[in-house]
Amino acid sequence: MAKGFNGRGFGGMGGMGGGMNMNMVKQVQKMQQEMAKMQEELGAKTYSAAAGGGVVTAEVNGRHQLLSVTIDPEAVDPQDVEMLQDMVVAAVNEAMRTAEADAADSMGRITGGLNLGL
Repeated sequence: MAKGFNGRGFGGMGGMGGGMNMNMVKQVQKMQQEMAKMQEELGAKTYSAAAGGGVVTAEVNGRHQLLSVTIDPEAVDPQDVEMLQDMVVAAVNEAMRTAEADAADSMGRITGGLNLGL
């Protein structure tokens, strides 16, 4: 008989069978259902962020789709379009970060902190 095998499976864990595995499968299935529900709820949420002291506001949803950009007319300076562009990018990126952080926090509550690559 090969070393490490004692006739009861790998590492002597042959006694951990049916009941334990079925319980784990049920737990995983429940977690998958909770995660699917959470993803649906997150997708329906909206997140907004502002840049330039509030002159540019971006709103995204939990599916990481840009919903709207609001620009205060005072922020429109034909001589400095680049600054306005930078503020739009900053607002969108911050709204996306907020959505991602909320998703990670919500999923972490379901998975108990397990890193499942989600």
